[in-house]
Amino acid sequence: MRAVLWDMDGTLVDSEKLWDIAMHALYARMGGVLTPEVRESTVGGSAETVMRIVYDDLGLEPTPAAMAESADWLHDYTGELFEQGLPWRPGAKEMLDALTEVGIPMALVTNTRRGLTERALKSIGSHYFTVSVCGDEVDQAKPAPDPYLRAAHLLGIPAEHCLAVEDSVTGTASAEAAGCPVLVVPNDVEVPAGTRRRHVESLGVLGVEDLRTIHAELVADADVRSA
Repeated sequence: MRAVLWDMDGTLVDSEKLWDIAMHALYARMGGVLTPEVRESTVGGSAETVMRIVYDDLGLEPTPAAMAESADWLHDYTGELFEQGLPWRPGAKEMLDALTEVGIPMALVTNTRRGLTERALKSIGSHYFTVSVCGDEVDQAKPAPDPYLRAAHLLGIPAEHCLAVEDSVTGTASAEAAGCPVLVVPNDVEVPAGTRRRHVESLGVLGVEDLRTIHAELVADADVRSA
């Protein structure tokens, strides 16, 4: 394990609760009611993916201009919520501090737009991350592998030597497709088991050596399966 690649929303910070508020506000603005099922389908999605889901759910014409305006409104609303402070997920800040102390490089890999990510980093602390990659900076956002491949490239470290930490189905699929072993710390959405992923209930029960062990075991398991 030469680097750790972090998802942001729901993994490092409990911002999905704030996205819930913003999504309900967007639906109210558009004259609809957001169901739990539709909300779950948007978790971890890029701005474009979320807008397609919203417009399809509401039966609205998905014109590029209308979806862009809705996405901008949603991100501005969410940004105002972010600036009131982002609550840490259990053990997340402690793990960032521990990894920083032992000199493990880290990247932030998120489907959130750059502008909103920068507002979040004011709360999280940009000093933890050597690089950050946002959903509007790659050809295809998660669940495509592009964000994680770009982060590994920017760090100069092969993806298989990076442990990704995720909370969503979308993000886990992206990291795995890039070749990263994945530590899954579920939040609001259940993530199925898989051969290149390990589930834990909380980062609070882990230390740096636990991450190293998890990464090594997942790599070894993958080597055995491919042999």
